[in-house]
Amino acid sequence: MAVAFFGMFIAMPMFLAVLRLLGGYVIIEERRAHVYVLFGKVIGILDEPGFHILLFKLGPAALIVHWLGKCHVLDLRLDQAYLRSQPVNSEEGAPMGIGIWYEMFVSDPVAYLFRNANPRGSLAANVSSATVRCLSNMKLGDMLENRHQMSLTVREEVTASSQEWGYKLGSVYIRKVHFRDFEMIKQIESKVVNRLRQVTSAIKQDGANQVSVITSTAERQAAIEFAKAAALRPQIVGGALEQISQDKRVAEVLFDVLEVERLVASKADITLVPAGGEFLPQVLAAQKPAV
Repeated sequence: MAVAFFGMFIAMPMFLAVLRLLGGYVIIEERRAHVYVLFGKVIGILDEPGFHILLFKLGPAALIVHWLGKCHVLDLRLDQAYLRSQPVNSEEGAPMGIGIWYEMFVSDPVAYLFRNANPRGSLAANVSSATVRCLSNMKLGDMLENRHQMSLTVREEVTASSQEWGYKLGSVYIRKVHFRDFEMIKQIESKVVNRLRQVTSAIKQDGANQVSVITSTAERQAAIEFAKAAALRPQIVGGALEQISQDKRVAEVLFDVLEVERLVASKADITLVPAGGEFLPQVLAAQKPAV
């Protein structure tokens, strides 16, 4: 068990490390490229992920390339960059700034290593200059609205030179277009605020007018209905009295009740006189003290 442990976990990794150092094999990771240079000459490029035996790929030079040459390991993964506020002027003379985002990856490892000392910086400078050169003197309205066409224009302009430096340009997108003049920004904000105030005031006035129309319409309809009710009331009361008057006894009872209610409501002194007492009212009236 101890021998197996020593062989599997200590001796074997050490043997593989020495073999790799001597150029026996190499493992290429995903989206990586190994460029082998010997005596100033590129002798091999490995960009397929997996296990490779260098003797089969580079020949006898694989045994000395790690000692007398150099191996450049390049990252081929997609990379992104963003350039802020590239200065341009619109056709109307407004100073504008453009933020442009682009993505790229290394497509030619040899060109990337040996044709340009700083390919990433050169690509950024080329994108910046292409943005300023291609997008200046556009109409301000087009500059604020047609970002897709602007992005395509910059991409077409930069693609050729990026390929010369080993890069392949991916998507290019104009992310931001803004004013660079602070006073102009303040003036635009002021105009927008004033316009919003005008629109808000107009909306409020229109709402008040609508409410006024609704209120006046409701009041007019209510007045019409009250007038109709006032006109119908005498007719209704008259009809009821006519029906009551058709029965003499009901009419007499009704008027008696109304008379008693009026007497009670007046709070006057009431003296009940029995039937047949013809002189009693005169006597009572004579005894009543004068006011």
